[in-house]
Amino acid sequence: MSSKYVSASEAVKIIKSEDRIYVQAAAATPTVLTKALSERADELKNVEVCHLHTEGEAPYANPELAASFHVNSFFLGKNVRHTLKAGNGSYTPVFLSELPLLFRKNVLKLDVVFIQVSPPDLHGYCSLGVSVEASIAAIENAKTVIAQVNPNMPRTFGDGIMHISEIDYLVDVDLPIYAHEVAPFTEAEEKIGSYIASLIDDKSTLQMGIGSIPNAALSKLTHHKNLGLHTEMFSDGVIDLIERDVINCNYKGIFKGRALATFLIGSKRLYDFVNDNPFIEMKESSIVNDTARIRKNPKMVAINSAIEVDVTGQVCADSIGAKMYSGVGGQMDFIRGASLSEGGKAIIALPSITKNGESRIVPYLKQGAGVVTTRSHIHYVITENGIADLYGKSLKQRVKELVKIAHPIHQEWIEKAYFDLVNSL
Repeated sequence: MSSKYVSASEAVKIIKSEDRIYVQAAAATPTVLTKALSERADELKNVEVCHLHTEGEAPYANPELAASFHVNSFFLGKNVRHTLKAGNGSYTPVFLSELPLLFRKNVLKLDVVFIQVSPPDLHGYCSLGVSVEASIAAIENAKTVIAQVNPNMPRTFGDGIMHISEIDYLVDVDLPIYAHEVAPFTEAEEKIGSYIASLIDDKSTLQMGIGSIPNAALSKLTHHKNLGLHTEMFSDGVIDLIERDVINCNYKGIFKGRALATFLIGSKRLYDFVNDNPFIEMKESSIVNDTARIRKNPKMVAINSAIEVDVTGQVCADSIGAKMYSGVGGQMDFIRGASLSEGGKAIIALPSITKNGESRIVPYLKQGAGVVTTRSHIHYVITENGIADLYGKSLKQRVKELVKIAHPIHQEWIEKAYFDLVNSL
């Protein structure tokens, strides 16, 4: 086994021109390996580097290295967003639930996968720690597996346990896992959190993302009872609720007694909390984000955000007009799963205006904007101005509901602009 331990520069020598590499996502991003790869730019041509959102620097995404590397993003982060305009990157839309299938069906054949794992235990088993997502499928289908071995990576239970024999090259590192500290929420976010909490019944199962709005909602749930957690990802906001036995997962319909996620990102407190904690179950995204499984949880509540929502209920969550900003992710997986759940609720929550004062409730989406959640899927939209219940509503009724929760300074023109457009057709 010891012969597998090499330096990062030695490990990436296996990579050839025209190879396709998958990089583990989010807080687990193996940036020592991606940096070593980038340093080989002069020796390589047309290497495709594909991944979901990653943390840290992405030197291979430098447009000056376009002849060497092409970035294929399944979910865009700030570190690679520029590649679409620069021409050295592309975006592949895919539900997070289906990303593993692209590898298993050889739609995207993989040559190499970069991962980051905990050190092997006495039996030779490592853990993928805070990010499983599509990495299991990538590992199973790539010709070569290269791993950063980091003592700071938490050992988590579930799908991310793998034996050292499955790894071809091991690179020792000792670096902090990428962390996000909990940011205080604004008055508007606190109001949104209160509205969300008002829709959550005892014995509900929750899905939420990272950020101030989910944390604001979670802070309002301290007096709830017997909540569950089945979510694409979670952050620090759930820790206090788990420790208070508010979230105990006793009434979930699937993976009862366990909090389910496919990746985690938060502070060091979160990583210490999940380390060697059997209550936390990390599963591949094909399982966590599977609508058929999600709907088995009674009172499933999905809480997602958006860039803008038009007054008929179309949700744009991945682009600003035609400019790609993030990705499809798992929003539709959970919106649909919650909608089909017995007593479930699908929620889109967003501030009514941008930092520049522009309305995020709009008469029509910007030209080129993508629809992530369709108006036929939408149930609740929440801003700091209230709750719009769109389920079973006609288009005219939806306009009334959504104008009501827009910022007061925008309400009149939004309604007028929509009907002016409709009447002009």
